[in-house]
Amino acid sequence: MAGHSQFANIMHRKGAQDAKKAKVFTKITREIISAAKGGAPDINTNPRLRTAVLWARSENMPRDRIEAAIKRGSGAVDTDNYEAIRYEGYGPGGVAVIVQALTDNRNRTAPELRATFTKYNGNLGETGSVSFMFDFVGLITFPATAATEEHIFEAALEAGADNCESSPEGHIITTAQDQLAAVRDALEKSYGQSASAKLTWIPKNLSPVSEEIAMQCLKLIEALEDYDDVQEVYTNLEIPESLMAKLTA
Repeated sequence: MAGHSQFANIMHRKGAQDAKKAKVFTKITREIISAAKGGAPDINTNPRLRTAVLWARSENMPRDRIEAAIKRGSGAVDTDNYEAIRYEGYGPGGVAVIVQALTDNRNRTAPELRATFTKYNGNLGETGSVSFMFDFVGLITFPATAATEEHIFEAALEAGADNCESSPEGHIITTAQDQLAAVRDALEKSYGQSASAKLTWIPKNLSPVSEEIAMQCLKLIEALEDYDDVQEVYTNLEIPESLMAKLTA
């Protein structure tokens, strides 16, 4: 992974999304339904469902709402069919953007996303137009208090992780796609429940831009995340230190 700048970008994006509880609960519900529908409705045998439930618990989502979503996904009650679709494009300043969506109507979602890109001086491209600039990996986060940098780094590599990066904000462990569950389970035995564990897109290189362009990009990202259909937004945006200081003040 790149250095602290990338860590700061990841943590900032997570924090911004976590603040919108109502929207987050809707997104989690869709992910649980989709995960349960795509596999067994048991978190012990369905890694994707387990990750979704852990996400729900980390957001303090009510237990009855989690259980209801699992039932909907397992077919116990009628539910919509959500299709996972990846959209790719460019934001202001040529910043690469990947949008991961779960939608029950792609004919609605695509035009809405295209209009949002256009409104914020970006453009929606074809599938594959920017994903080559990213690596699709497993990403696990732990709070900084879970362990020292040296201990968790050694434990992560021993468990099969590719890398571990630490800062005062926490620890980020990256893994190969097929090693996510194994590394997470091994580390949780020693350090308790992870803050998050999921497959994600990590930029190979960050795109430096001015503070003005960065603000435009953040407005685009916020608008995209505001759609219920959108689960995650990934970019290679490098937030200037001057702007980061304002955002974290």
